[in-house]
Amino acid sequence: MPAVAQTARELLTQAAFQDRSQSAALARVDRARALALAAVQRMPDDQDAAVIAAGALAYRAKLTGSRAEAIEARKQLQAVATRFPRNAEAQIGLGGWHLGVIAKVGRIVGRAMAGAQKGAGLAATDRAVTLGGNRAFFAGLAGLLRIEADPADPRGRVLLDQATQAPTPTVLDRIIQRNAGAVLTSLKQGDAKTARALADRLLPFGWYDDQ
Repeated sequence: MPAVAQTARELLTQAAFQDRSQSAALARVDRARALALAAVQRMPDDQDAAVIAAGALAYRAKLTGSRAEAIEARKQLQAVATRFPRNAEAQIGLGGWHLGVIAKVGRIVGRAMAGAQKGAGLAATDRAVTLGGNRAFFAGLAGLLRIEADPADPRGRVLLDQATQAPTPTVLDRIIQRNAGAVLTSLKQGDAKTARALADRLLPFGWYDDQ
């Protein structure tokens, strides 16, 4: 994996799960996007960099609340998912965008304001799990997104269980595996309300939604 892509991914991971202020997270997201865009300029076929650049814009839109940035992020995520159809990160990014917008503002408003569609989001996350191999990240993130949308979703519970048993080759895998386990515990206890709230808080920038 190119060093630039890895560095940008690390910046996004810290912003999404470790920072606790908007300004710090936004600065890190912008730095990651700048690194990724510079890499794409040097090597237009760099899949990792192209996907990270689009994902960083989606993260930026979440932090700023900008409708224009959210719409542009959807277009860029759709573009990289179409260009690199077997890239699991592109698919999980696109699916997360759709489901994240709906979780924030609801299905009707999300579709009207930004083009968010639940069906498209679920389909993209399922493709990501299939393409991503046996890694905790893809199954876990897909499961968290499903439980945030509907804690009674049986597929979401299966994915969370899969994530708790999957390999964790990266820091991001380990974070998502831990978060998936926490939500799965609440589901096993029959506490759907807590499971949904936990899923919301343990997804990328869930800490920011609490502020």
